Amino acid sequence: MNADEFWTLIERARAMSGDPADTEDVAERATVLLAGYAPRDILGAERILHELMATSDRAPLWAAAWIVSGRGSFVDEGFDYFRGWLIAQGRVVFEGIVADADRLAGLPEIRASAPEPIEPDGEEILGIARDAYERATGAEPPEDVLTPDVPASEADPGSVSDDRERMTALLPRLTALYPG
Repeated sequence: MNADEFWTLIERARAMSGDPADTEDVAERATVLLAGYAPRDILGAERILHELMATSDRAPLWAAAWIVSGRGSFVDEGFDYFRGWLIAQGRVVFEGIVADADRLAGLPEIRASAPEPIEPDGEEILGIARDAYERATGAEPPEDVLTPDVPASEADPGSVSDDRERMTALLPRLTALYPG
């Protein structure tokens, strides 16, 4: 499986969902679709997920997620789940927001919640390959596929989130939606 095939799978799952904003439903539909692939392709999807998580591990995106989540309770796990949610939004949204985290301010779900914090949660998306592999084969995926070598995080949330002036300069639309 390559990145284009992965994103097509996500778009198909979103189209099948009665509510594409329901990340849990999108994840379930993606799992069902993915379970129909050959095991090597399912493992390829896991590799793609790891690559997407590495690609999106950026301080500006961390700061954006921190802002919309209400700041204080945001931790590493929450950032992972946020990025899972972002993957569930589809390729165009994911790539656009990874390139410019301030674009998050334009998403309807974010605009509708502001200025009240929300915690976009895509934990289920992060497990679609594992779940699909188990459904397809009746076995757990090989452990080395689930824990690939991933470079250390480049995101340093403290470098951005502790400095309101810097956050405002970096994320002007988002900080306007979530003042304070």
